[in-house]
Amino acid sequence: MINNEQEKTAKSKTDYLLPFSIIIAALLISGSWIYVSGLKSVVFDEKTADKNDKTAQLVNPDIKNVSEDFSQDHIRGNSEAPVKIVEFSDMECPFCKKFHQTMIQAMDEYGGNNKVAWIYRHYPLEQLHSKAKKSAEASECAAELGGNDGFWNYLDKYFEITPSNDQIDLAELPKIAESVGLNKTQFENCLNSGRYAEKIEAQILDAENSGARGTPYGIVIAENGKKYPIGGALPYEQVKLLIEEALR
Repeated sequence: MINNEQEKTAKSKTDYLLPFSIIIAALLISGSWIYVSGLKSVVFDEKTADKNDKTAQLVNPDIKNVSEDFSQDHIRGNSEAPVKIVEFSDMECPFCKKFHQTMIQAMDEYGGNNKVAWIYRHYPLEQLHSKAKKSAEASECAAELGGNDGFWNYLDKYFEITPSNDQIDLAELPKIAESVGLNKTQFENCLNSGRYAEKIEAQILDAENSGARGTPYGIVIAENGKKYPIGGALPYEQVKLLIEEALR
């Protein structure tokens, strides 16, 4: 049985903790509101916006916003395949490293019969991985020197050797290029120029406009235009189910 003194003590603790609970809840609500509203408050108006101001091009995030202009993309498989998977990836993300192998498995099964094409786009999360953006630029330099095959060979090798989580030594980037048959001096000149930084920024914007909140983020695009999200490093069995649904 609870006596009067115990009841008073319990009530005192409740009265003491209640204000802190309210404060914590308010902070959580406030924080989430700031995050969401910060992403959704700016809408791009092509008629009035400054085209050089990339922040003015952020729209309400939605999977339907993903760019379907694949003319400047790196594509693995047949670009005319009925199903396309657009992947937004951070080269220093350990989950992207894992998902890279999942996508290779998908292409082994569906790429050879021209059913699926894999489109790779960059989404380096600089707040987590300060080296990811420069690594993304390095892959673009590999594409400049070695074409589409040069890009994919570089990317495969990078994911093979990186420890992830910003542990890559940037001095390794030219060595990776040389290991996949690219001219090291030309690669270094390209990387030092920073000429692909703007392309990376444009793909970051595309990712955020398309609903990305982390990496990896994929979008399966069916021939009829229907889109299915891949949120995170899903196991192959789940990716396969999405591909089969898109192929119907």
